[in-house]
Amino acid sequence: MVEPQLSLYLVLAQDLYAIRLMPCRISGLSSHISVYSANETISLVPFFVGRPTLYTSNIDVMKQVVTGDTKASWTKDGLEILRTWGDNLVAAPDGEVWRRHRRIVGPAFDNALYQRVWAATLETYREMEVAEGWSTRDTVDIPAVQTITTKMALLIIAKCGFGLPVKWSAPPIGSDGNMAVHEALRVLVDSYIVSMLMPNWLTEHTVTSFAKIRAAFQAFTGFMDHEIGARAEEVRSGTEAAENRTDMFTMLVRANEQETGKLKLDDQEVIGNVFIMLFGGHETTAHTLSATLALLALHQEIQDEIWKDIVSVVGYDRDPVFNEYESLCKVLATFYEALRLFPSSYLMMRTSTEDTILNIPNAVGQDGNTPLVVHKGTLMMLDIIGMQYNPRHFPEPDEFRPSRWYNTSAESEAFSAFGIGPRACIGRKFALVEAVAFLTMFLRDWRVGPAFQEGEDPEAWRERVLSKPVIGLTLGIKGASVKLTRRDARN
Repeated sequence: MVEPQLSLYLVLAQDLYAIRLMPCRISGLSSHISVYSANETISLVPFFVGRPTLYTSNIDVMKQVVTGDTKASWTKDGLEILRTWGDNLVAAPDGEVWRRHRRIVGPAFDNALYQRVWAATLETYREMEVAEGWSTRDTVDIPAVQTITTKMALLIIAKCGFGLPVKWSAPPIGSDGNMAVHEALRVLVDSYIVSMLMPNWLTEHTVTSFAKIRAAFQAFTGFMDHEIGARAEEVRSGTEAAENRTDMFTMLVRANEQETGKLKLDDQEVIGNVFIMLFGGHETTAHTLSATLALLALHQEIQDEIWKDIVSVVGYDRDPVFNEYESLCKVLATFYEALRLFPSSYLMMRTSTEDTILNIPNAVGQDGNTPLVVHKGTLMMLDIIGMQYNPRHFPEPDEFRPSRWYNTSAESEAFSAFGIGPRACIGRKFALVEAVAFLTMFLRDWRVGPAFQEGEDPEAWRERVLSKPVIGLTLGIKGASVKLTRRDARN
């Protein structure tokens, strides 16, 4: 076999430490790009233990790794935690297992669901205005805008994911004294890492936080165990009510009921798919919406441009309709740019299943590629943060510039933060429809600005809110305090 023609051997201990903890040590997200100052793809050889690892911040290299068919030379790695509730589309290995999950889950994401998401988002926005007391006020101070975006995303998932008749002002505890399902979802999503890593005996302890996690787990599993059977029976009955259900859960159960034999998912796999969609649809959308509003608070001129575009499409006095989704391209572009700067999925891992070759693009200004031989068992770290801040792909990557995405189709793979290829995020359009509907209403009605702490100026606010992102299973910003001022036809 030919020896690799491109390989950087990093032998300094500090380099090993810096690269492996890359997302955790950043102060401004672009600061870790210095690791790639000489090469966008780096080969790391461990001193004593571990396996050879490649890191890349190049989108073209990522495409070679993730866009192959089911006979590709790479398999997903590091996704065991996502199988906690059951095997699912996201964590499934390539091949027949993935195709089986995709065959069942795919039909749930159709145009009827997206129309439902749009309508539910407008409805929930209006509920929020009334419940929060905004409808009679001209200014509103929000200590952390995440409280709004997190609840919005949760209720849209509850309404459109499960078909639950939840309201913004609904109490988290049901009339029977048990935790309501939408509250159980919130607790499980907020405590996902803790609940997955802690043993059962510890979560059963009477410490309040663990007891709440346990109660949420029981409430959610009890609901799912009951609903899978109930909705399967409803689908089999063929009633008009069943046919009119367009929530994601029912659509998934319906698709599963139409399968037989080995293609059919078992109940645990259905639960696994539902939960991973709920988790992804809630946390990633909420975090990106809050980042979008925080960035617009600092860039008033861009916010005014987006507002004028909204008004040109929707006007002042009516709600937007689903058919206008594609026309609100500047709203979509703003969400795209916030997601580029704060990518919710910040690292993807793949392992080579056989010896293969990657074509590594030469340095900027040099044409062509250099072949890199990758040996079986090599771990490939696809650094999404590095890609989104790579000046080859995004000139002046630190700048918040939604105009990068003007006139970019909602389905375009030019935007890679949702992944690319056949295994790209299946919930992409769900998230985009929800985001465009919410931001259109919010930015048409309100001017968003920073709410400063005592002695704080815009630069200090930026440092507090945007410079040190919160790292979990997804990436988010710290509590963004904002001040809302009601707009009218003049401003």
